[in-house]
Amino acid sequence: MTAAASSDADLISAHAAGDPHAFSELVRRHRDRMWAVALRTLRDPEEAADALQEAFISAFRAAASFRAESQVTTWLHRIVVNACLDRMRRRQTRPTVPLPEAGPGEPVAPRDAMAERETRLVVQAALNELPEEQRAPIVLVDVEGYSVAETAQLLGIAEGTVKSRCARGRAKLAKVLGHLRNQGADANVPLNDVQVQQGRQLEER
Repeated sequence: MTAAASSDADLISAHAAGDPHAFSELVRRHRDRMWAVALRTLRDPEEAADALQEAFISAFRAAASFRAESQVTTWLHRIVVNACLDRMRRRQTRPTVPLPEAGPGEPVAPRDAMAERETRLVVQAALNELPEEQRAPIVLVDVEGYSVAETAQLLGIAEGTVKSRCARGRAKLAKVLGHLRNQGADANVPLNDVQVQQGRQLEER
């Protein structure tokens, strides 16, 4: 079986057994999603890149201790989130840096592309305004789609704490992003995954 056809758990086992290529394949599979988590949590591309590098180094070293009690992706997310939280605690200033405006999946129509970029920046700016303790659960639950229980495990806090922090964060986001929910049909502004997830949560409040 080739590395590309192996499961994540198989790759971890192969890496622990000395396969020099297994961990590289694991990184290739999951680095984009892990990068998105780091960037949305830290807001700074340089900080996110450093946190991701630290996280993968930690995962490389800790792979032998992986016991398959959770999915490999959950294990990796926990390491990435912890690396981000460590950097949050260490840094003294927190500059606001918007996400890159261009990337894969941009709409072809220029007007739609501009509208989506503008909407994405509004949502990112709103996330940036949240306190760190609220932003991390919001990113994991509303952006990444993790359950409250999984988020509690990733962040090392109680489920009730996740719920209360998400509730407070959503209330703040609702005030800032309310106009996105009330746009007319003629506006035809496409929403990316962040806004779709956030909109669903806001509608439930």
